[in-house]
Formats: sequence, C-alpha cells, structure tokens
Amino acid sequence: MTSATPSAAPPGAAGSPGASGAPGASGAPGSSGSPASRADRIGDAALDLLVERGMRGLTHRAVDERAGLPQGSTSNHARTRQALLETAVRRQVQLESQVLTPDELPGAAGPGATEGTRDRAPDGAPDGALEGVPIDTDTLVDALSLALHRYLTDHRALLVSRYELALEATRRPELRAFFDAAGSVFHGPLVAMTAAAGSPEPERHALSLIAWCEGLMFSCAAGSFHAAVPSRAELRTGFDELLRGMLGGGTGPGPGESTGAAGDRGGRCRA
Repeated sequence: MTSATPSAAPPGAAGSPGASGAPGASGAPGSSGSPASRADRIGDAALDLLVERGMRGLTHRAVDERAGLPQGSTSNHARTRQALLETAVRRQVQLESQVLTPDELPGAAGPGATEGTRDRAPDGAPDGALEGVPIDTDTLVDALSLALHRYLTDHRALLVSRYELALEATRRPELRAFFDAAGSVFHGPLVAMTAAAGSPEPERHALSLIAWCEGLMFSCAAGSFHAAVPSRAELRTGFDELLRGMLGGGTGPGPGESTGAAGDRGGRCRA
C-alpha cells in the first residue's frame, strides 16, 4: 500500500480491527454485522497471524485453525503461499479502506456536498476524486487528521500487518507487483483531493503527505513513540502546517482545539 491516508471507503465487512485487537477482531468500522465470507475469514485470520506471530507464523494450517475452518479449507482457497499472501493483501486493502466512512470523506459524498456535486461523480469513482470540484482545505485537514488518529488508536494492528506484508514484498518480486497494484487504489484519490484543495503540483504534494503520515504511523506503531500517540488536535495542527506550507495559507486549529504544544511534552509522539 502506498498511502495510509483516507480514500473512498469500500467498507463494511465484519472482521476489521478492533480498538485493541488484531485485524480480524470484531468491531469493524462500518460493519453491518453480516456473516463474513469464507475469503474474508481466511484474510482476517491471515492478518491476525501476521500481527501475532509474524510471517513465519502464517501457514495454511494455522489459518484454518484461526478461522475455525475445516482442515484444508485455506489450501482450497489459496493453493500456494503466494496466493495466501495475495489474499492477505486484498483483505488488508479492504479493511484500510474502511477507516473513514463515505460521509466522513471530503469531496462529492462528504460533508457539505451538494446534490449537484454528487451527481457529477462518475460511476465507481472514489469519493473526493472529482476533477473540478474544489475541496475546502479545512475539510481536508479534518478528514486526514481523523483517519490518521483512527489508525493510531483503533487500528494499530492493521499497521503491523501492513508492515509485515510490505517487508515480505521486498523479498518476493511477485508479491511486490501485487502489493503495489493493490495499494494504488489509495494513491489516486489522494492526488485528486490534493489537486481539489488547490495544489499546483498534486503528485509531489501527495507524496509529501504520504511520507509524513507513514513516518508518524511507523514511529507510533512500531518505533520509539509506540507508548503514546498524538491527540486528534495535534494531528490536525500537523496537517494544517504541512498543507499550509504546500498550498500557501492555512486554516489553523479547528474551533476550540488546542495544539497541545504547551504542558504536554512528556514523551508523546509529536505531530
């Protein structure tokens, strides 16, 4: 995955990460409570095992046991290790795309959208990816800070499973190609949202946003700042400063929000 920033939410399956559990735990964002498909159960179990045991713990037999499926079920679904890893990547993308609901996304279907802008959305297009439909910078900052805060609080297990898959992709060219293609669904919408917010160089600015998010997520999920995460207000301030520097002008903290800079220097992972 090339971006952890919000994208259109293809969401809604059971088995997303809970507040403190692994990716297959109950409590999925947007979960409707409907039974998960066998493919989803296998994907969820694979991600759970990656978080709990690492890549060495991911085997077809272990997935059967974790998913509560008859022995051989995972092998029937994904006969090779490559196929099993692709199943895990596919489920990873599905769960990451659920971090924000459509109503929380900036753009055509997000807050403040009009019927006119919704009608302009092409079929199947990600929310917020409309050309020519401007996005208010403050709305973009709010959505980005909300998504990042949820990753760092409710969905940290998803970050760990993603890092496991990303590292394995560096050793498996065939997985690298699949991993990059799967993650590209996040890149296009972010570039479009950055352009809609007024960026003259949306590709370069999207890369800066991705790099900032990735660095902060790794530091707080697996790095030296894992014991504490920034508040939503602090993340909002960080995004505001970054976007203001790229786009010119800024929005500052939202109403009633504090940057948290004063009196809060006790080892928090800073935005």
